Amino acid sequence: MSNVREFGARGDGIADDTKAIEDALAKGDGTLQFPKGDYLITHTINVNLADSGRVSIDGSGGAAKILMGGAGPAFHITGTHRRSADPKTFELRVWTHERMPTISNLEIEGKHPEADGFLLTGTMQATFEGVLLRKLNHAIHIRDRARNVLISHCHLHDNHGAGIFLDHVDLHQIIVTGSHISYCKRGGIKIIGSQIRNLQITGNDIEYNYDANADRSADIWIDTSDGVSSVREGTISGNTIQAKPSPGGANILMIGHSPQTNNKVGMFTIAGNLIGSQQNNIHLIAARGVTITGNAIYNGVNRNLLVEHAQNIVIGSNSFDHNPDYGPSRCTGVQFINSTDSIMSGSTLQEFKGIQDEEDDRQGLLEIIRCARLTVNGCQTLDGYPSAIYVSNSDDTSITGCTLLERRKQKETVSTIRWNGTGSGNLLSNNRIGNGTAGALSIDKAAGVQTSHNRMDN
Repeated sequence: MSNVREFGARGDGIADDTKAIEDALAKGDGTLQFPKGDYLITHTINVNLADSGRVSIDGSGGAAKILMGGAGPAFHITGTHRRSADPKTFELRVWTHERMPTISNLEIEGKHPEADGFLLTGTMQATFEGVLLRKLNHAIHIRDRARNVLISHCHLHDNHGAGIFLDHVDLHQIIVTGSHISYCKRGGIKIIGSQIRNLQITGNDIEYNYDANADRSADIWIDTSDGVSSVREGTISGNTIQAKPSPGGANILMIGHSPQTNNKVGMFTIAGNLIGSQQNNIHLIAARGVTITGNAIYNGVNRNLLVEHAQNIVIGSNSFDHNPDYGPSRCTGVQFINSTDSIMSGSTLQEFKGIQDEEDDRQGLLEIIRCARLTVNGCQTLDGYPSAIYVSNSDDTSITGCTLLERRKQKETVSTIRWNGTGSGNLLSNNRIGNGTAGALSIDKAAGVQTSHNRMDN
């Protein structure tokens, strides 16, 4: 191993160890070994894999810390891979000299306001394991082409940029697992302007990634609104994703290109997560082909789920809820706006009364506004306000087999189902519908709704 102390590094947190580390990289055997200590560096350590050959960076089981005292990344790892991950397309030199740069068991702390942790460009099989990155701008920043990235059991904590920033990257196959990504103001995992396939975010604790002074924040933030980028083929599963309400905030935010071209972000499964305590828990804008199932989703100050200009969205069995132990709240709700060809089934929604926000525009627990070909089946909505289900100016919308009840001693539900505006091909059938203060149903004649076999409770 290339022990950096053997090349003159002091590791006392005071002396500038930059040159000693550069010498160890240039003259050593490819493994940068940092014994226990605090190593101050004042500019970026550039790791050019084409020159250095295979490289690993090891922090002695977590005992070593890098103090980044300059602007930019502590380490910039550069490769020359420009093709896919197909074995037939590999250049031999990439495989023999550049594959799998590995960073393990190392802490980096920012000592400069513009310090980053790692910048990766053109790498193949970059691997992070057991890394702690804190007080930085971006913790892990990936640009350009990358393939087969693994980020496992890392701590990305208290950074004023993003925890993981995929920035105009062409990347296939990235797995983020078993990691703690928290208190990163510009996003826990943020993806902007990128072409990405096969994104797996599994088994992480991703929380409190928000900025109360920004226009928008998100724990998982995917933006393809430039019309050139696309992010598809992904899984968000088995995570705890929590935050605090912030302007324009979401736990999971997906933004596609436009209402006319909403296939740039999607082909995602969001399953088996605990998601809560943001302005919107899940916010989909111009997305296509997202399945949301088996999640516990709570405390969406605006909505638990907000779907705008999207299509082919499948909402399975989820609990949209608020735990009364967390205090009074009116923050349960699902809203579809200008969306098509979607299904919601087997979910439960329950309203909890707190202090009414004067700016609260909600019309029901489930709102369907200017939508087409939307099916709601087998759902349970309890104690809705002002309605259990509100539908407006929608076509070919079916609500069947649902239980819609007002159970409070002092009724707050006005009309259990309110269906207004114009529409055609709409169906309301085989539901159990409780009575509100103004009755069970309020349906405009022009809404085009056929009703049959509904049980009305007094």
